[in-house]
Amino acid sequence: MATLSLGKYRLLQQCSTANHSLAVLALDHRNNLRNALRPDNPDQVSDADMSAFKQQVIAALAPAASAVLLDPEVGAAQCVTAGALPGSVGLLVALEATGYTGDPTARESQVLPDWSVEKARRMGASAAKLLVYYHPDAPTAAPIEALVKQVADDCAKHELPLFVEPLSYSPDPSVKKLPPQERYEVVIETARRLTPLGIDILKAEFPLDITAEADESRWFAACAELTKASRVPWVLLSASVAFETYLKQVTAACQAGASGVAVGRAVWQEATALTGEDRSLFLRDIAYQRMQRTTELCDALARPWTDYFSPPPLVGTWYEAY
Repeated sequence: MATLSLGKYRLLQQCSTANHSLAVLALDHRNNLRNALRPDNPDQVSDADMSAFKQQVIAALAPAASAVLLDPEVGAAQCVTAGALPGSVGLLVALEATGYTGDPTARESQVLPDWSVEKARRMGASAAKLLVYYHPDAPTAAPIEALVKQVADDCAKHELPLFVEPLSYSPDPSVKKLPPQERYEVVIETARRLTPLGIDILKAEFPLDITAEADESRWFAACAELTKASRVPWVLLSASVAFETYLKQVTAACQAGASGVAVGRAVWQEATALTGEDRSLFLRDIAYQRMQRTTELCDALARPWTDYFSPPPLVGTWYEAY
């Protein structure tokens, strides 16, 4: 078991359920949210529109989550100052600029300009999240690993827990979507490569392409391999799958050792096509029940992150040298 700094340990407690599982509501979406709100003309979605949507979703659903994940541009500070985010709910704040730079087969990620770990800590974040596009065989694999290590070191300095979300892609220009076997191998190898770099929580893709693998017993085995490969607790992202399908994935993942979820569109995606009272009713009823069910499932089945981390030992006047 690894020792976590006092600050990180306390902040992860703020992001957790009573059973030390992680039930994170994710709404740090930017460009893809614009596309969802106005598929016909995303450019007509203003920052104010984005912020209003996020505040409405967070106000309705955050009480059913242990923490929320928001972006620094139109989400995190706005939800805090508007009173949409309860003080009892943890706040993860994204660090990365949305999208990627470079060639689609050699993707590069970067921290949002004029944003930093130190600023996230100062504004009250309970944790930071870094999304990176990663394939172990891509020419940009080494620079992405260096970025993860740099951000992890910065988070250690400021005692802010770091969630890292690697998204896989194909470095072969003739292949638009990773074949099922390669996807599995990439997700597992990514955990092996990135989790030793000082990160605290891995925000992982489901390791199998469920459209190609209907045998749910294989789902458990694949998630167990991911647990074995990861040196830190991992949580399952939702990748916009249908909610009932996601619950099956969460069940397999948590039974195989996952420490919870970071769920976004599987819970709230229909709200983007609704307006007015229809949206409010959907969020208060269906979406809230979805988040609540997900949190209860994590609390019942997930492996506590405290199985991986212990607080530092306190000796005498520990604060003098802190």
